[in-house]
Amino acid sequence: MASAVSVATLLELVPNVSERQNSTLSPTWSNLHPYQTNILGTVLAITGNVLISISLNVQKYSHIRLLCQESRTPYYKSKLWWCGILLMGLGELGNFAAYGFAPATLVAPLGCVSVIASAAISVVFLKEILRSSDILGGSLAVLGTYLLVTFAINVQQEITGPKINLYIISWPFLVYLTLEFILFVILLYLFKRRGMNHIVILLLMSSILASLTVISVKAVSGMVTSSIQGQLQFQYPIFYVMLVVMIASCIFQVQFLNQAMRLYNATEVVPINFVFFTTSAIIAGVIFYQEFHGAALLNIFMFLFGCLLSFLGVFLIAKNRVKQTSEVPYIDMGPVPKQRSTEKIQPGLNNINSYGSVHDEEQTNDSLSEDIK
Repeated sequence: MASAVSVATLLELVPNVSERQNSTLSPTWSNLHPYQTNILGTVLAITGNVLISISLNVQKYSHIRLLCQESRTPYYKSKLWWCGILLMGLGELGNFAAYGFAPATLVAPLGCVSVIASAAISVVFLKEILRSSDILGGSLAVLGTYLLVTFAINVQQEITGPKINLYIISWPFLVYLTLEFILFVILLYLFKRRGMNHIVILLLMSSILASLTVISVKAVSGMVTSSIQGQLQFQYPIFYVMLVVMIASCIFQVQFLNQAMRLYNATEVVPINFVFFTTSAIIAGVIFYQEFHGAALLNIFMFLFGCLLSFLGVFLIAKNRVKQTSEVPYIDMGPVPKQRSTEKIQPGLNNINSYGSVHDEEQTNDSLSEDIK
């Protein structure tokens, strides 16, 4: 009888010991408050966007250096260019990890940080002109980012395979997916068959695919985070389905975005794409992950107001930003053999279009000398 009691007590103790071991082995972020996980995701997103903006400016600087060299070398042989690619990879990794901690409705609007940082870096290091609209737009974007982080929805979601399966078969998402499919087919018909390549059509198709990208990225990142915490998710087929959706949607999204960049100016594409992408990401997060469920009306209003300020800030930063050209009206020909000084080919002051042309007096003298001969 005593032995039976002792066996029963041991069986009761074994699950408690295993639970304690699992709790000690799990990372510290599993016990964080939802607000703390939002802050962690925010820091990862901001850091990733800053690294992406630095990488873009580093790549731009490497192209400028290669153009100034006498012997043209391919850009992929430049160490500076590869440093920019490495920084971009780290930035995208930070954004990917941010979706595992913070809601998609918070991570997506923080893309305005990349625009702010890129404008600041280009002014400091690439010596571009700082305009008043840059200061105003940057201030509005920073204020919008503060409102986004302050009034973000503090919802701690544990992303698992069974939960993703339930989200997929929910009727709000099925209705949303059906409407997206119909709209995408109509836009694709207008683009392919009617030849309508308007910027809104191209970026709307890119944003529709971006909503699927956000859903799949958060699913994959969340399941990876849950696996690191001790709940393995790799045995669920939905993980690999979401991984395929993430890769495919990214590829086709970039194609439509590159098409828009090829046909239109970047000052038009960047702000419109940011607005469309952020809006589609917020709608996808609200419908698929139900991130606004149980949120206060004030939080939702201030969050959307912060998004509006970020949109306006990005528009002001990108407004009328043209490629800067040299203000010096001459062509530097470099050192001339057997001469002490380097002369410049000056444009005619009377007619600025006659670049490097001779003056009228010299032209008449030359014609008279030819007539005499």
